[in-house]
Amino acid sequence: MESNKKGNGERMRQRDRPQFSFTTGNGNHHTANACLFPVCALHHVAVTTVEGIGNTKSRLHPAQERIAKSHGSQCGFCTPGIVMSMYTLLRNKPEPKMEDIEDAFQGNTHSSAEMQPVLLSLHGCMWIVMMSSSLFNSSEFQPLDPTQEPIFPPELMTQSNKQQKQLCFKGERVMWIQPTTLKELVALKSQYPNAKLVVGNTEVGIEMRLKNMLYPVIIAPAWISEMNAVQHTETGVTFGAACTLSSVEEVLRKVVAELPPYKAEVFQAVLEQLRWFAGPQIRNVAALGGNIMTASPISDLNPVLMASGIIHLPLISPCSTEGKRTITMDEKFFTGYRKTIVKPEEILLSVEIPYSKKGEYFSAFKQASRREDDIAIVTCGMRVLFQDGTNRVEEIKLSYGGMAPTTVLALKTCKELTGRDWNEKLLQDACRLLAGEMDLSPSAPGGMVDFRRTLTLSFFFKFYLTVLQKLSKNYNGTVSNNLCEPVPLNYVSATELFHKDPISCVLLQEVPRGQAVEDMVGRPLMHVSAAKQACGEAVYCDDIPHYENELYLTLVTSTKAHAKILSVDASEAQSVPGFVCFVSAKDVPGSNITGIANDETVFAEDVVTCVGHIIGAVLADTQEHSRRAAKVVKIKYEELKPIVTIQEAIEKQSFLKSIKRINKGDVKKGFEESDHILEGEMYLGGQEHFYLETHCTLAVPKGEDGEMELFVSTQNPMKTQEFAANALGVPSNRIVVRVKRMGGGFGGKETRNTILTTAVAVAAFKTGRPVRCMLDRDEDMLISGGRHPFLGRYKVGFMKNGKVKSLEVSYYGNGGNSVDLSYGVMDRALLHLDNSYNIPNVSSVGIVCKTNLPSNTAFRGFGGPQGMMIAECWMSDLARKCGLPPEEVRKLNLYHEGDLTHFNQKLEGFTLRRCWDECLSSSSYHVFWSCLAGALVHVYTDGSVLLTHGGTEMGQGLHTKMIQVASRSLGIPTSNIYISETSTNTVPNTSPTAASVSADINGMAVHNACQTILKRLEPIKQSNPKGSWEDWVSCLIPDLGYDFEKNEGKPFCYFSYGVACSEVEIDCLTGDHKNIRTDIVMDVGTSLNPAIDIGQIEGAFVQGLGLFTMEELRYSPEGNLYTRGPGMYKIPAFGDIPTEFYVSLLRDCPNSKAVYSSKAVGEPPLFLSASVFYAIKDAIYSARKDSGLTEPFRLDSPATPERIRNACVDIFTKMCPSAEPGTFKPWSVRV
Repeated sequence: MESNKKGNGERMRQRDRPQFSFTTGNGNHHTANACLFPVCALHHVAVTTVEGIGNTKSRLHPAQERIAKSHGSQCGFCTPGIVMSMYTLLRNKPEPKMEDIEDAFQGNTHSSAEMQPVLLSLHGCMWIVMMSSSLFNSSEFQPLDPTQEPIFPPELMTQSNKQQKQLCFKGERVMWIQPTTLKELVALKSQYPNAKLVVGNTEVGIEMRLKNMLYPVIIAPAWISEMNAVQHTETGVTFGAACTLSSVEEVLRKVVAELPPYKAEVFQAVLEQLRWFAGPQIRNVAALGGNIMTASPISDLNPVLMASGIIHLPLISPCSTEGKRTITMDEKFFTGYRKTIVKPEEILLSVEIPYSKKGEYFSAFKQASRREDDIAIVTCGMRVLFQDGTNRVEEIKLSYGGMAPTTVLALKTCKELTGRDWNEKLLQDACRLLAGEMDLSPSAPGGMVDFRRTLTLSFFFKFYLTVLQKLSKNYNGTVSNNLCEPVPLNYVSATELFHKDPISCVLLQEVPRGQAVEDMVGRPLMHVSAAKQACGEAVYCDDIPHYENELYLTLVTSTKAHAKILSVDASEAQSVPGFVCFVSAKDVPGSNITGIANDETVFAEDVVTCVGHIIGAVLADTQEHSRRAAKVVKIKYEELKPIVTIQEAIEKQSFLKSIKRINKGDVKKGFEESDHILEGEMYLGGQEHFYLETHCTLAVPKGEDGEMELFVSTQNPMKTQEFAANALGVPSNRIVVRVKRMGGGFGGKETRNTILTTAVAVAAFKTGRPVRCMLDRDEDMLISGGRHPFLGRYKVGFMKNGKVKSLEVSYYGNGGNSVDLSYGVMDRALLHLDNSYNIPNVSSVGIVCKTNLPSNTAFRGFGGPQGMMIAECWMSDLARKCGLPPEEVRKLNLYHEGDLTHFNQKLEGFTLRRCWDECLSSSSYHVFWSCLAGALVHVYTDGSVLLTHGGTEMGQGLHTKMIQVASRSLGIPTSNIYISETSTNTVPNTSPTAASVSADINGMAVHNACQTILKRLEPIKQSNPKGSWEDWVSCLIPDLGYDFEKNEGKPFCYFSYGVACSEVEIDCLTGDHKNIRTDIVMDVGTSLNPAIDIGQIEGAFVQGLGLFTMEELRYSPEGNLYTRGPGMYKIPAFGDIPTEFYVSLLRDCPNSKAVYSSKAVGEPPLFLSASVFYAIKDAIYSARKDSGLTEPFRLDSPATPERIRNACVDIFTKMCPSAEPGTFKPWSVRV
C-alpha cells in the first residue's frame, strides 16, 4: 500500500472532504473521502495522495499543472481534493467529456472562487473554450501521457491470488475485524451480535464522529465473495449486500443498454436516484446493503426498492436452526426510526432488483435543497401495472421518504386507485387521497411541512403525466390511439428529468497594446502559491509540525442560548487517558473581558448568552483524547428566556445602543407628489462563511517575559495580538502573530478567530506548553457567527412611469450576543440602501438587534448586499405595480454622472450606464535597496513598541542600548519598549555583529526609524498637544470620514460598478431552478491581474448564489443551530454555475484614486447574483399569473426550492393549507 504523509491524509480532521485515489487489483481507480474511509479498510489497496502524482521539486502532473496555470486555485485548501478527483477520472477515462468532469466533481467541497476556472482548465485540449488568449497559453501544458502514471504495485497484484487472512485491529475503544469468508462472518456475528457491519463507513463514521456514538466492535464484510457477487437471474439482477453503489450503477447501465425498455423501468429509476446520490467519493465506498439497513427515512433508494414490487432480502443468522430466511421489503419492513424487522444477529446477504413487465411503469423522484450531492427533503418511488392492453390499474405502489420516521407506502391511496382507469379523475382523486394520507404535523422534525406535503402531490402529478405519455406511445415510438389522450403540450416539460448542459465560456480584458513585456501589471500572472497548493505542499496553520510536548485543546461550549451557570464539573474528564487540565475563566492571567466593544468574555463565568458560548476548554495529549474528555464535562444551568429572532427583539426592544439614520430631502412631500405608494417588507437570511480551513491556532510560549508566538488562521493579526495580550496581561509587543496563508476567510476570520485564539493562548500560558486547536466544521459553524440576517421594511412613492420620488426604509439586523462589527455592517447597509438609484427624498434608520445567537460578523460585502437587496425588492415590485418592464424602470432611476448620493457624495467617473448597456448588449437582452544595518520599529495601539534591529545579542548589552536609543528618540519609558529577537525577515542585509561598530550602526538605524515614526505622528500631536503617547498612537487608525448626524463627509474613496443579467428556469412543481445564463460587465478600473479579478468576480457571484438562492441557517426556537455542517447546510456546487457564464471587464475606465488605476474587486460582485434571485421571482410571477394572481408578492431570501414552490400557488398548494401560526411550535424559526 502506498501512502504519503501530508496533504489530503493529514487534513482528515477537518472533515471538509479531503480525498485520495485508491486502486484495487482489478485496475480500477476510485476517489474516496479520507475523513470517512477507515485506514483499516485499506489493506491490499494501493493509495495515491496528491503528493504521489507530482510535486514542485521535480514535475507537476498535468492535472496539477492545468489547475495551477489556469487560475483554478485561490485559497487552495480544496485544490488537492479537486486534483485527485480529476486524476482518478483521467486514469479511468483519459479523454473525458465535460459531463464526466462535472460528475467527477460532484462530491468536492470547494471555494466558490475556484469552481469555474477548475472546470475550464481541466477540460484541457478536449474542448475548445471561447476565452481570451491572455488567460493562459494551453500550448505550454505538458500532454497527458497515461504510460507515465504509477503502475499498480506488483506485490499487491500477487496478493490477490492468495488466500486472504482475517484481519483484526484493536484500538483503545474499538476493535475492527475483517473476515474473509461467510463462515467467519457468521461466527463473528454470533460472538458479537450487536457489532456493526461496515463497508463504506459513510454512516457509522458520521455517527461516531458527530453523534458521540460508540461501536466497540466493527465487522467489515467487504472481502466476502458472496456479498460482492452480481447474478443475472430470470426475474432481475441480484447484488451482494456489500456491492458499492458505483458498482451497482455500472452494472445497471450495461444491463439497461442491452434490455428492451419495458424491462428496464426499475433499473432506470434506480440509476436516476444514483445520479444525484452524494458524490462519486461516497458512491465508490457506500454499499447497497448498508443503504437499506441504515433505514434512513430520507433514503434515496429505499422508496424505489419498496415500490418496485416484491423485493426479497435473504438473511443469514447463526442463531436460526435453518441458518437462512428471506424477508420481503414491504410496508412491514421498517418498524420505526432507523429500525427494521431484521434481527441484530442476522446478516443481509443480497438484494434483487427486479425486471419490470410489459404494461408496468416506474418513476423515481427526489427533491433536495441542492441538486448535486445533497440529502433528500422528499424522495419517492412510484410503480403502476396495468391490466393487459388497457389503461386500467391492476396494481400500484407509491412509496415516500421524508414524510414519516420511516419510508412509507401510501396504502390507502393505492387501494382506492386499484381498478381505476388512468385519467384525470384518477389524478384528482389520487391527489386528494395523498393530501390526507401523507399528512405531517406542523411541528414535524425537518420543518418545511407545507413544501413536503405539496411535493407528494407534485411528484404524483409528474408520474401521472409520465405514464400518460408512455401509454400514448408504444416503446417503438408509434402512437397508440386506443389507450389515452396524449399529454397536453404545456405539461410536457413536467415529464422531463432534470438536465443541465455543460458549462460554457468566459471573456477577459486584454492587456493594453504597446505595454512593455517586462511590465507585469495587468497581466494574468499565476497565483504565486498555485503550484504548491495543487501538489499539497502549501503549508496551512494545522500543517505546522507538532512541537515536542504539545497539547491539544477542545472547547467546552454552552448548550443553552441563555442561562445562568450553576456549576461546571470536569472530574469525569480527568479519567480520560492523556487528560492534562481544564481551563476556565479563573485561569485567565489578564482580563477575561474581550471583544471589539469589550462586551465579550474569553470564558463565560456566570451567564451564557448563546449556544456555543465558550465556557472552558480541555487539554490533553492528543486531539482524540481532548475531544473525549470535553464531551464528559458536566455543566448545570438555570435557563433564562432567550431572544432568538429579529421579530422577538423588536417586540422586546432588545437593540444595541447605536441607532443610525440617513435622511435627505422632504420625504413627506415626496409621498404627497407620488402617483402610487407601495409598502412591504423583505427578510434576508444569514450565511455561513464556510471557508474550507476552519479556525485554527497554535500557541507557543517562549518562556521569557510573557512572550508567546501565535500561528493563526486570521485576517486580523493586529486584533489577534491585542486580544491575546490583553487576556495574558502582557504588552502587545510580547505577542507575535504569524499567518502563512489561510484556506479562505470571507470576513469570518477578521475578528471571530480571536475567541479561539485567546482561549488557546491562555491554555498555553497556564501549562507552559505549546497548545494547538483546529475547530471541527460543526464547532466552527456553531460558535463563530456569520452574515447578519436582515429584515427590511419599506414605503416607496413613485410616479406612473416608475420614477421613484420618496423612500422610507427601516433595516433590522440580527447582531447576535455582542457588538463585534455589527455597527459597521449596519452603516454599510444604510449607505447602500439606494443601490444605484437616484432617490430624491430618503428617510432611513438602521437598528442592530441584540439576540441570544453567536455574534454575527463581517462577511464579504459587509452589509452592502443586504442594503441593496431590499432596494431591488421594492424596485421590482413597483415595476410590476406600474405594469412596466423591470429593466426599463431600473434604467429610468439610475444615477447620472455628477449626481449626489443620498449621503451627499458626488459621483465621479460614473461608469454604471456603460456597464448596463454593454451587459444588455452582450446578453442579447434586447523597489530594492540594501544597507549595512537596519531597524524596524512597530508601534502598537496600546502604546507598546516592538523593536528589531540588525545586531545580535551575545551578552554585550546591545539590545539594552538599542532600547535606550529608542526611548530617548520616541520620548517614552524603556518599559514600553521590547526586543524579541534578531531575524532576517524583519531586517535584511545586515553586517555581522563584530568590529565594535554594532552600537554605532544599529543605534543610528534605530534613531532614524524612530524619527520616521515621529514624523508620521506630528499632525496628530499638533491637533492634541497635551495628549499622551498612548493617545497619539491610538489615533493612527483613521475614522470613516462620514457624519451620520449631519449627513456629510466622504465615506468612500471611489465606487465600483457592475451589471449582471441572468436567465433562469424554474420547476413550478418542485421548486428546482436552473441557472441557464449569466452575463456580467464589471468596472475594476485598470485590472492589476485580470485572471485573478475574473476569479474574484466569479467567486463572489457564486457565493452570492448561495446567499440568495440556497444557503439557509436553521435554528430551533430555543436558539440551537441545526445546520452545523455540509450535511444540512448547502453551499453552491459545480452544477450551480450558470450553464453559460460570461464575464467581461469594462475597458478604458482607469481609476485615478488607487494603485495603477485599479479598483477593489473582492466584495462588490457578490451582489450581482441578486440578478438570479429576481429572475427567479419574475419566473414565479409568470407562474402565478397562470393561476390568476397578478399582484406583487413577497419572496424572502434565499429563494430555496421550498420558497419557490410555495410561491407558485396552484391546486396542489391549495390542497395542503398551512397550519395557523401560534397553534403549534415550529421545528425551526427564521432568525
